[in-house]
Amino acid sequence: MEGCIRPVAPARSCSNGLAVSDVKKRGLSSVLAAKTIVRLLQIVPIAVVSIPALAYDVIAVSGGGKIEGKVVFQGDVPTKKIIPTKNREVCGGPRDEPLILVGPDKGVEDVIVYLKEVPKGKAWGKPPKPPEIDNVKCKFEPTVQVIQAGAIDVVNTDPVLHNTHGFYGKRTAFNLALPNQGQRITSELDRPGLVRVECDSHGWMLAWIYVADSPYYARTAKDGSFSITDIPPGDYTLVASQNYAGDTDIPVTVKANEAVKVPIELKKK
Repeated sequence: MEGCIRPVAPARSCSNGLAVSDVKKRGLSSVLAAKTIVRLLQIVPIAVVSIPALAYDVIAVSGGGKIEGKVVFQGDVPTKKIIPTKNREVCGGPRDEPLILVGPDKGVEDVIVYLKEVPKGKAWGKPPKPPEIDNVKCKFEPTVQVIQAGAIDVVNTDPVLHNTHGFYGKRTAFNLALPNQGQRITSELDRPGLVRVECDSHGWMLAWIYVADSPYYARTAKDGSFSITDIPPGDYTLVASQNYAGDTDIPVTVKANEAVKVPIELKKK
C-alpha cells in the first residue's frame, strides 16, 4: 500500500483498483463541479412561485344571511397639513385635511368593509359605470373605491401634468403620465388586494382602490352604516379597513335567513 502514495512513483493500482492519478483527477473534478454549481447559483436567478389568489365560485345561495352595522371613531379627528408647492391656480393654497372622515354622530365614511377569503357565493353585481379614478383640482376622485379585478380608467380633468402611480404594497400596479387635460388611459388591476394611489407630481395626493376577491364587500355611507347581503351561512372574518386606523378584524357567524348586527369601532393603528 505504501507504493500507492509515493509522489515520485508512476501511478500504480491500489488494492481498491484505483490509481493515485485517478483519485486526484476525480477529486479535482469534484472541486470543479462544486465551484461551477456555486457560480451558477450566483448567476441564475431563483424562481419565486407566487401563490394565486383564492378562486371564487358563483353558486345559487340558499337561505342567505345578512351583515349590517355601523363604523364609528371616538377620538379626536387627526388632520394633515397640505402645502401645494406648484400649480396653485389649480391645486389651491395651504389647508388642513382630515385623515378620517367622521360625522357628527361619530360615524366614519369611506371605510371598506369586506368578508375575508369567501370561496363561493352570489354573483358579482354589474357596476353602474366602468370604474375610474380622476385627477380633479389635484385630488383623486373618488378617494376610496372597491372594484372587481380588471380594467380601470385613469383620467386627468386638470389642465396640469399628473403622474398617477398605483402600488400593490411596494410593487407598481400602474405608472401613468397624464400631461393633457381630458386625457384617459385604461390600466389593469389584475389581482385582488389594496392598491395605494399617489401622484408623483403632487406629493400630497393619495387614494385607495380595494380590488375585491368576492362580491361580499361594502363602503360605508356618510353616517358610517354598511350592509352586506345574500351571504351563505357560515363562520367568517369581517374586515373594516381605513388608511388612518388600519384593519380591524371581527369574527362573525352568519345564519340562514337572518341578519346579524356588527358594530365596529376604529382606533388609531
